[in-house]
Amino acid sequence: MKKTNIIFWILTALFALYMGGGAIPGLMGDAQSAAVMEQLGYPPYLMVFLSLAKLLGSIAILVPGFQRIKEWAYAGLFFDLTGATYSLLMSGEGAGAMAFMLVGFLLFAGSYIFYHKRRKAAVEAGLRPAY
Repeated sequence: MKKTNIIFWILTALFALYMGGGAIPGLMGDAQSAAVMEQLGYPPYLMVFLSLAKLLGSIAILVPGFQRIKEWAYAGLFFDLTGATYSLLMSGEGAGAMAFMLVGFLLFAGSYIFYHKRRKAAVEAGLRPAY
């Protein structure tokens, strides 16, 4: 179980950094982030909403406990990642943008899979999973 915990925390920290780190410029009203939203055809106010949701979701997957909130956070982050990927694809972005999005999907999958492996191992060990 120790190996599973280590892998989970590495992948989850990287995924939270990937998603939450990308939210900071949007919350701060970064001009480049606003330009990307405009290029994709989205209204400027959506940037702040999506950035806040990504930041809160990133925090939720890091905080122990609150399994239901954590599941919803994973779902929301997946939808955000999928929507962003689709938007970039439809806007004609190149393979570099798609490769960056693939990294996010891989981190998501690893974090989510190991989250459930940890929960299953805790239940099998007779412990009440607190994560």
